[in-house]
Amino acid sequence: MKRLLLLPCALLLAAAVEAAPPASLPRAASPESVGISAERLRRIDRWLEEEIAAQHKSGAVGLIARHGRIIWEKAFGYADAARRTPLRTDALFRLYSMTKPITSVALLTLYEQGRLQLTDPLERFVPAFKSVAVYAGTDSLGHVVLHPPKRRITVQDVLRHTAGFTYGGYFEDTPVDKAYAAAGIGYAQLDSLAELVQKLATMPLLSEPGARFTYSFAHDVQAYLVEQISGQHFADYCRERIFEPLAMRETVFGEPAGLRERFPTLYQPDGHGGATPVAPADDEYRRLGAHPFGGISLSATIEDYLRFAQMLLNGGELNGVRILAPRTVALMSANNLAPGTEKPDWMQGLGYGLGVAVVEDPAQAGNLGSAGEYGWPGVATTFFTINPKEDLVALLFAQYRPRDVRFDETFRTLVYQSVIEDTDASTQQRHR
Repeated sequence: MKRLLLLPCALLLAAAVEAAPPASLPRAASPESVGISAERLRRIDRWLEEEIAAQHKSGAVGLIARHGRIIWEKAFGYADAARRTPLRTDALFRLYSMTKPITSVALLTLYEQGRLQLTDPLERFVPAFKSVAVYAGTDSLGHVVLHPPKRRITVQDVLRHTAGFTYGGYFEDTPVDKAYAAAGIGYAQLDSLAELVQKLATMPLLSEPGARFTYSFAHDVQAYLVEQISGQHFADYCRERIFEPLAMRETVFGEPAGLRERFPTLYQPDGHGGATPVAPADDEYRRLGAHPFGGISLSATIEDYLRFAQMLLNGGELNGVRILAPRTVALMSANNLAPGTEKPDWMQGLGYGLGVAVVEDPAQAGNLGSAGEYGWPGVATTFFTINPKEDLVALLFAQYRPRDVRFDETFRTLVYQSVIEDTDASTQQRHR
């Protein structure tokens, strides 16, 4: 299998390219003007150069903003190693699961209109879920045992991955996941949210509603709720209520053929420590423009996603445009998991809000940061975090599948080690 070509040092660090106007945020006069060390920021540059020189990644784009100003935005390496095409900061990235927070915001805009309550049963909007049952193992003859749930699935369960759904084998291999796969519940097989939800409603729940956090197709159910409640196609609703108001002009569904040259090549491990391109036939993003989902399907530039993230950091508003109320953002970014909720091992020190993971204890999470920090990654190694205490947004986009968790966590460490000045409310207000 072809490995990444060794990158000449001169091309490791590409010059930043201005995104299409209007600018997402103004530029800081210097990193020090917003409490960041320029010298310590260079550690990020050196680390990314080393990652690319070692052929672990083809390229990456990173961005850090603090107090409403961009302090660091750079592109490293190649969009395509074989063609030696330099990566640009205005490249379009397949966001995969970074679609999910946007889906949740779309549903929360309807919540703010009084169209639903978090405590509403899901069956109020999707009657097919009224007869759902919970998986309880198998009997002595190997037959699946099901029983009625102790309580109904709520909208809040769907927002926080406690409905009892699974992800059909993407992350676990339970009997319920196998049932999903046998029913064709997968992004490469499904053509619509309606088809997904119709099939999902016939599947057993892996756990009692509210009892366990299980990463799942829940965001696709959220997107279907957006359609059912608003009367609009999910993609149209997102464009009208989120992308156009925030001037997210470089955010699209799927991988449109006319924009394909702006997408970096998607890579995967080659089995020898390097990376090799994903075959076009294995890139489901090429069909997601015509078949958008709520769990994956969006693509964007890093500055477009910054607009969305900065809106949340600002309490739901950006450049005079309000998407959500401050209290809604506070609820979204708070841990919504009830005490005693079963969580996977990777959630040590973390909770989960309404569409985002939330840091509860940085020491237990095992990295630098702050309690109350929140965000989410994508499976192709895209990552963002929002830190209200530090008034900071950080994003790192590569295109390497499956997600390189250590890559994201190293970036997080290097971001926070560069912060040399604490922030406070007066500082934040002065820079807004």
